[in-house]
Amino acid sequence: PAAMPELVLALISICIALPGAALTAWLAVGGGRDPRPDPLEEAAAAGTVLTGVTPEMDAYREEFFGPVGVVYRVADEDEAIEIANGTEFGLGSYVFTTDPEQAQRVADRIDAGMVYVNIVLADSPELPFGGIKRSGTGREMGLLAADEFVNKKLVRIAG
Repeated sequence: PAAMPELVLALISICIALPGAALTAWLAVGGGRDPRPDPLEEAAAAGTVLTGVTPEMDAYREEFFGPVGVVYRVADEDEAIEIANGTEFGLGSYVFTTDPEQAQRVADRIDAGMVYVNIVLADSPELPFGGIKRSGTGREMGLLAADEFVNKKLVRIAG
């Protein structure tokens, strides 16, 4: 929808609104509109990367639904997984590594409905789609998903 880029841009603005303040993220790249000449694409937000985000900031808990990435510096794999799972959302996650054992280990520990390893835009109609936590609507909490929690039975009696 047309309002989505405006919402994404507003969320980015809130995250970087007070440069130098204790609870302000750093804008590493982007933060504005995508300058594409296509009129259908003009309203889109440009790809954006935020750094310096801490758990006290809105950006730490936000599900942007736009081309926004947050880069965290961590000490080890356990801290990375703690950050990945420390959100109330869980639609999809991405793992990038050259170590196949680490890829499987980390993917198994991430709380998300979908985890992609070394690939993006890998959705496909024949694959299950949905999340967990507050991103579960559509698979876990949607009206159409109610059938998954109901046992159906047909009983016919000759009369």
